[in-house]
Amino acid sequence: MNPKSAGEESEPRLPTDLRKALAAISMAKAQWRDLTPIACRDFISWIESAKQPETRRRRIEKACSILAAGKRRPCCYSIVSFNLYTALAATPMAKAQWSDLTPIERRDFISWMDSAKESEAHRRRIEKACVMLAAGKRRP
Repeated sequence: MNPKSAGEESEPRLPTDLRKALAAISMAKAQWRDLTPIACRDFISWIESAKQPETRRRRIEKACSILAAGKRRPCCYSIVSFNLYTALAATPMAKAQWSDLTPIERRDFISWMDSAKESEAHRRRIEKACVMLAAGKRRP
């Protein structure tokens, strides 16, 4: 058994269509290799949240363009903090509800959590968000 050190994020699985697109654009592929696992997860989550195949295709193209331009995060995508990501993973009902939220609803939750300036207040809002999501609420 090889335990991970605290705070270490495992490498996310790269979808086949994204891998092929990155292989075709060397600058994007090089930038991808330099991303943190969390940044990779954000790109993959953004791409996989597309409901239509055409939207997914456009997001993959945009991701390659963003990466080739030297950027490290998907544009117009609310970044899910590692603490929220971990809390959602530990609360299946909240995670399922999070997946069903629109991008605007996700941004509202993230903005509400991030508006807490102190780390303890931010942590409490993450916990409260998971409770609200598990209860079916779509807004903080």
